[in-house]
Parts: sequence; C-alpha cells; structure tokens
Amino acid sequence: MSKQPKEGMLQVYTGNGKGKTTAAIGMAIRACGHGWKVLMISFMKGDPSYGEAKMAGRIPNFELIQSGLSSFVKKGNPSREDLKMAREGMEKARKAFGEGKYEMVILDEINVAVNYGLISLESVIELIAQKPKELELVLTGRYAHPEVVKRADMVSEILDIKHPYMKGIVDREGIEH
Repeated sequence: MSKQPKEGMLQVYTGNGKGKTTAAIGMAIRACGHGWKVLMISFMKGDPSYGEAKMAGRIPNFELIQSGLSSFVKKGNPSREDLKMAREGMEKARKAFGEGKYEMVILDEINVAVNYGLISLESVIELIAQKPKELELVLTGRYAHPEVVKRADMVSEILDIKHPYMKGIVDREGIEH
C-alpha cells in the first residue's frame, strides 16, 4: 500500500552540471520502493541504448516513455518529427494526470524542450496548473524558465564545476547514458 503524501509537490532539477536525470531516477526508484507508481516521460531522449531505457521494464511500478528521437535536436530549428514527438509527450503527461494511476510523474529534459522551442512555456505552465493535488511532479533539464522556477516547491541547481568532458573524455556508457 502506498504511503503517498496527501499533497504532491513540484520539483525542478536544473543547471549546467551532470546529474539532473540521475537524481530524478534515484527519486523514482525510492518512490517505487514504497509502492508508488511512477511515470517518466523523456523529452528529446529516444535512444533505446540509454541505461534507464534498458532497465525501465525491470523496475516494478516504473514506466518510461521516450518522447524524442535518438538524434540531437537543432536549437531554434527542430524537425517536424521532433515537434510531433514533444507534443505527444505532453499529451501523454496530460493523460497521466487525468488517469490518476501515478503518484509521481517525471518530465525529463522538459526544460530543454521549452528552451529549444519544442514545447511552449505556456503549455508547461498550463500542465503545472493541471497537476493533481496529490501528484509529485518532477521537471528536469537545463534552462528552467523563471516562470517554472517561481511555481516550484523545490528547485535544485546542479552546477558544472568539473567534468571529464573538460578533459576530452566522451560519454561513458553506464555513467552519462
């Protein structure tokens, strides 16, 4: 039986440092351990080789929907398919809100999707306003808009102080993806 709080919060993980998605996944695993049902919608991340995509079906009560292409999005000039997939991700989030079967919904990289023009800020603000009272909503990604930050109950900014990228070390499987 879930021991979900009576009132869920809006959490935002943002900043230029590594670990925003990782923090959200850690929270999801913790919530699942307490019997919560968690939905994570990954915007701009459609590559099935990501570790979280490989594990999603193995974690009880955790569902992952990838709502993006496996290729990078060109800022300011997204493809029609990028836009379509972002719209579909937003629709799935709205549907999840209406179904009421999840205690936590994570919208991974949604802040970047707004910044890159895949999703309007207005649609994210509207979605936040539609959040069911008991739902824990988590938004991740760099570039969290001040209007999103203003509405959040908790905001963590992850700083980029030192990273292997700075030494020319590329993505490491199991660490960065």
